[in-house]
Amino acid sequence: MRIGILTGGGDCPGLNAVIRAVVLSAELRHGDEVIGFLDGWKGVLDDEHVPLDVLRCRDILALGGTILGTSRTNPFKIDGGPGRVRATLVAHGVDALVAIGGEDTLGVAQRLGDHGVSAVGVPKTIDNDLSGTEVTFGFDTAVQIATDAIDRLRTTAESHHRVIVCEVMGRSVGWIATHAGIAGGAAEILVPEIPFDVQAVCEGLQRRHRGGQFSSIVVVSEGAVPVEGPDADSARRATSGAPLDEFGHARLGGIGAWLAQELERRTGFEARTTILGHVQRGGTPSAFDRVLATRFGVAAVSAVHDGAFGMMVALQSGQIVRVPISDAVARSKTVDLGLYHDVAGVFLG
Repeated sequence: MRIGILTGGGDCPGLNAVIRAVVLSAELRHGDEVIGFLDGWKGVLDDEHVPLDVLRCRDILALGGTILGTSRTNPFKIDGGPGRVRATLVAHGVDALVAIGGEDTLGVAQRLGDHGVSAVGVPKTIDNDLSGTEVTFGFDTAVQIATDAIDRLRTTAESHHRVIVCEVMGRSVGWIATHAGIAGGAAEILVPEIPFDVQAVCEGLQRRHRGGQFSSIVVVSEGAVPVEGPDADSARRATSGAPLDEFGHARLGGIGAWLAQELERRTGFEARTTILGHVQRGGTPSAFDRVLATRFGVAAVSAVHDGAFGMMVALQSGQIVRVPISDAVARSKTVDLGLYHDVAGVFLG
């Protein structure tokens, strides 16, 4: 059998671990050939690929990023795109495609099934927002990076008696902010699922500082927004204007700087902003993410050989299972509000 593989969307720690697992499992266990398409769906559209074998992939387990490159190219935004994808796969005798990505990349894989493309999905997103799986690889590493940053920010905040706003990734869900905020002992955690009241945040910080705390860390997801009203309008003006990608997403960022400015203006506390940005995506994956990515890669090859196309491998109750890609991308997996209110809420403010 000949298997194609690609990585799409944003890079994240653990991608190379999946690639390695797919290649080694396919070649050593099944005698398959594997070819990698470069830069996500763009590589399939443009017929840009490389052969992958055990020798090339054996030592990439701990390597960050992706040796195949990635992009946010959407074949359905290009004239004749689905047909070109199908033609490339046929020309190279590809029997099945393993697509590693988030809701956009996997959404394309699911739609291409109607065009005769046999695909299996592997969930990848540091945001942890894909339904059907308890966790995605890359999330654990991103949370650890954010937690380490919060620990470091705390010491400088204490030294200068400052409020420091730490902006983390999270377009539509606040999993990273919630977990890193709890682990780092943040005073406030602001997530996209719950619009925040700026004045209430200020009052919480003022109570904290009157109680003997002279510094505070506020963790905010990049997609968090104030409650509707003048503050929301002001935040939109400060953070809008970024162009859309081919999946209709704007590049986010800026809510942290806006919030720090508002907190300082309203409370009088000196405030600073740190935007972690792509630091959360880079570098070597954690041990947890290496193991999960490896399990996903092996399971994806098994799914290919079972003909389980249109399915995504997933983690549920500690076991690797298969779920329809259509279910995984149907809606975002939002933060467990029980975790946010019942656990984080005890320590906030």
